Amino acid sequence: MQYQKSNDVLNTTNRGNPAESGLCTLCRADCKGKCETWLSSMKGRKMLYPRDFGLVTAGSANNYHVGVSYNNLRIQGYCYGAEGLAPGLSTNPDDCIFPNVTLETEFGKAVKTKIRAPMMTGALGSTFVAAKYWDAFATGASLVGIPAVIGENVVGVDKSSVLENGKIVSAPELDRRIETYMKYNDGYGAIIIQMNVEDTRNGVAEYVARKYGDKAIIELKWGQGAKDIGGEIQVTDLDYAIFLKNRGYVVDPDPTLLEVQEAYRDGAIKSFARHSRLGGTNLSNWEQVREDFHHSVEYLRGLGFTRITLKTGSYGMEALAMAIRLATETKLDLLTIDGSGGGTGMSPWNMMESWGVPSIFLHAKAYEYAKLLEDAGHDVVDMAFAGGIAREDQIFKALALGGKYTKLVCMGRSLMIPGFLGSNIEGALYPDRREKVSGNWDALPKHILEEFGSSPEEIFAGYHDVKMKVGSEEIKKIPLGAIAVWTLADKLTAGLQQLMAGARKFNVSAISRNDIFAANRETAKETDIAFITEASDDIAKQILKG
Repeated sequence: MQYQKSNDVLNTTNRGNPAESGLCTLCRADCKGKCETWLSSMKGRKMLYPRDFGLVTAGSANNYHVGVSYNNLRIQGYCYGAEGLAPGLSTNPDDCIFPNVTLETEFGKAVKTKIRAPMMTGALGSTFVAAKYWDAFATGASLVGIPAVIGENVVGVDKSSVLENGKIVSAPELDRRIETYMKYNDGYGAIIIQMNVEDTRNGVAEYVARKYGDKAIIELKWGQGAKDIGGEIQVTDLDYAIFLKNRGYVVDPDPTLLEVQEAYRDGAIKSFARHSRLGGTNLSNWEQVREDFHHSVEYLRGLGFTRITLKTGSYGMEALAMAIRLATETKLDLLTIDGSGGGTGMSPWNMMESWGVPSIFLHAKAYEYAKLLEDAGHDVVDMAFAGGIAREDQIFKALALGGKYTKLVCMGRSLMIPGFLGSNIEGALYPDRREKVSGNWDALPKHILEEFGSSPEEIFAGYHDVKMKVGSEEIKKIPLGAIAVWTLADKLTAGLQQLMAGARKFNVSAISRNDIFAANRETAKETDIAFITEASDDIAKQILKG
């Protein structure tokens, strides 16, 4: 499938080749625009509408294709009724307006985690991009009231962290990330700390339990959609590569080999890839996996964690069924299911292109398997869908495809773009802050100056909303990347409210699989979502027959 590189209606252009999400396959932190997500991080909800009002008309490009994809799901609209209206409201036209759509929702079992919108960040772990822009990402997510996820290996790659007897006793970078999010947390959202094999060995769970208790959510990690091996980062310093090797990581090429060191000194080798291990490699069958998983969850609960989640990747139907079954049996609070088609900080490119189950197939089967469990009497785990989701229509479709089991979507690269953009703007406007915020621009691009202005108050549509929330003095301390995150979230939530109102669903929990239909029969077959002309066709014929 080929996706539009530019959209004249919204005046957007992708610097690189766009994926189904609308994001470039390669998203640069120093980008000067102008994809839809990039512009939305300044314009907010104005990006929902065609440009140049009063001079134009705009018509749909009917952007759907052959094959099976989220773009080949379309959203139902209804001409009567309303579900999920807040108490005191009725189907009166004065009440059935999109600002009355409630996006606040929750997930979890014994302890409910409240969120202001059905979104969460992707896992932002040991990549240097995640570290450099964390203040923007985490502060923005905290202000919006959605969960932020600290990904794997943050402790292991931190040269300032201290291990004693193989267990972490000091973790400055992990502390910084947790405390940055918690600073503005007002009871909505959560900070989630992810653990892989190395994190488990290093005692990350024990450290977090001792220092933060049940303020944090701990996440077990089976995998992700971008790759079928552990996480990677690239380092260019030989000593750092040796440090990581000594920390127990797989480093390629091996920096302790004399021939590799000689090649590095001669310039033939310029960087090293640090890899994490595969999860569960010592297990050989389902019963072993089940016993080990139950033991792991019981151990974490014994440490004091009242909220535990699981992240799994696009392995296939067996692993998907195992994840849903085990997360349900152990009463986990959330299962994030990440399909192929999402993004990464550093995954092998051809692996990312060719491995695993694309998101729409994985998500459709997740619903089917969850319903099988429910029909057998189980209280099914709450789920989040991930993998190439960036726009408000994709959020709606994912929530609808997962039905009542899917409480929110996980968005990786799309929620990082405003962090990059805001940091670049902050560095350009305030050169003394440029290094601190990892800004990449020496000056504002001409098109930003011409269209938006030269001050944060002019540039970001969400600036004054954040100022109202935190106060006129505190706003001076908020990273502009966080204000950009808020502004993008405003566009996404307003767009989602509009789509929900059109479907006559005024609460997230009211969204169902009946609110979407398939644009081609192949998508209908694979998702079990009705084809366009077959959706409600029986009701239509009853009306005609009278």
